[in-house]
Amino acid sequence: MTVSGCCTGGVHGANRPNIKRVARRIARAKADGHEVIIVISAMGDTTDELMDLALQISPQPQSRELDMLLTTGERQSAALLAMALADLGVEAVSYTGSQAGILTTATHGNARIIDITPGRIVKSLDDGAVVIVAGFQGVAQTTKDVTTLGRGASDTTAVALAASLGADHCEIYSDVDGVYTADPRIVPEAKHIPQIRYDEMLEMAACGAKILHLRCVEYARRENVAVHVRSSFTDKPGTWVLPSDAITKGDEMEEALITGVAHDRSEAKITIVGVPDQVGQAA
Repeated sequence: MTVSGCCTGGVHGANRPNIKRVARRIARAKADGHEVIIVISAMGDTTDELMDLALQISPQPQSRELDMLLTTGERQSAALLAMALADLGVEAVSYTGSQAGILTTATHGNARIIDITPGRIVKSLDDGAVVIVAGFQGVAQTTKDVTTLGRGASDTTAVALAASLGADHCEIYSDVDGVYTADPRIVPEAKHIPQIRYDEMLEMAACGAKILHLRCVEYARRENVAVHVRSSFTDKPGTWVLPSDAITKGDEMEEALITGVAHDRSEAKITIVGVPDQVGQAA
């Protein structure tokens, strides 16, 4: 078993045309004899639109109710993908995070996965169905309330499911075809990286690379889950995120000192001049 494609997969940026494209790819994987679990995100800007809607109703929405609202975006995508697969003659079933057995802390808006009890997923796989799980969400182990895992958490959900089910690997599909030495939209000469170590990917994610969420990479490293980053638009080989001992050695006599360069435009630096320097006080 793998997560997505033959495995458990995360699908970013879902929209109506993308859902049909992803459905065709899943159908091919299923026809090849693979067991397929998909973790899907909300369509387009759905999450932002739901947040805006909440703020129109209340300037400070209750965190519990906000989680109830925001999780509907991924549920829409999951149900629509199941419908698209059914039209292709592929049996599929969609689950919310709680139905999939994703147990979390009770911190609304930024919960952490505690455990996964994938009984329903395993039963559906045994019945020959493709399983589609709504990403970004789970259920609090103590309160039984719906929780969200924070932005970018569909990746983390996919990796956690892959680890829980003992999948061969986890595939993450997005609008990019892997990891590059720099953002190819800014540096057209950037080179594709076919394989990258967990530690290197963690550094790039922490420094602003948007390929994978930081928590996803850390979870993959801790659980030793191989992650395959691929494009949902092409069949290019993508990038494998692997432990150091699984990296294929190249022909180069020396390894590159720098794997890649990442950037983050969301940070700002403010310098205050004329403030006396005092021990224990940051100016």
